[in-house]
Amino acid sequence: MTGPEQAAVRKLNSLKEAFGNEIELEAEDGNALAFDIKAEFQLGDRVYAALQSEQMRREDEVELFRVVHTNGEPHLETIEDDEEWEAASEAYDDLLFADDERP
Repeated sequence: MTGPEQAAVRKLNSLKEAFGNEIELEAEDGNALAFDIKAEFQLGDRVYAALQSEQMRREDEVELFRVVHTNGEPHLETIEDDEEWEAASEAYDDLLFADDERP
């Protein structure tokens, strides 16, 4: 990705303000599954969230979602586009390692 979307990654907190540190989502089987809100960030004109369930924590994985605001409230959408998901994943990695020294 090039241009302003690549450079401008900004941390946000609207999900934590609305739901606290944890959010429950409905699994495919209809059961509620708890996820920790690991990060919320803006990349270009879109907002993303990295969520992690207990099982995902053991595997050191996160699930990325697009955050959209409707009537001032945040909602999560699945990222269908591979390029968009890749860009969000790279931005999340950049947030994680922002304080690490770079070669």
